[in-house]
Amino acid sequence: MALKGQKTTSDFLEWDKKQTLVLKLERDGDYKFALLIATGSYVGLRCNDLLQLRWSQLLNQPSFSITEKKTGKTRTITINPELQEILERLYTKMNATLDQYLFVNRFGKKPISIQHVNTKLKEIFAHYGIAGRYSSHFMRKTLGRRIWTVNKYSDQALLLLSQLFNHSSTTTTKIYLGIREQEISNLYLSV
Repeated sequence: MALKGQKTTSDFLEWDKKQTLVLKLERDGDYKFALLIATGSYVGLRCNDLLQLRWSQLLNQPSFSITEKKTGKTRTITINPELQEILERLYTKMNATLDQYLFVNRFGKKPISIQHVNTKLKEIFAHYGIAGRYSSHFMRKTLGRRIWTVNKYSDQALLLLSQLFNHSSTTTTKIYLGIREQEISNLYLSV
């Protein structure tokens, strides 16, 4: 596990595998991490911003606004209907209240920590036999790869993703999403 503040790399998870993982976690009663992975993969926030969300911001709302801690920029995020279904279902299962954080700690007052998220994600991926390097950043990368795939790997999608992620260029976005690495690997396979 990385030290606090240390940069780490994280893989993305294919969308269908992410969906299956969320359903397995919900089936197995791990509602908090089913919700975390679903929400993180649909909204694409950095983990420190994701952990600050409250039920009242998302539940039965078409969108929400948040000022990102890292950039200081305000973003408005539209809530996907599939995410809204998950939120409604898990709100009931978790016996939550509207003023509560989505990802409340065991004491019920504050959100869980990023360190706890990373530790728990390693346990979850090991338990379900999912190979790769996964940290709290995988959800954001999963969203990026999904958007890029759904938009047929277009340059337009990369441009929009670079704006969504507040990257300085599409080159940065390609590196961030591991696209450049994949393209180079494919060159070797094309020979």
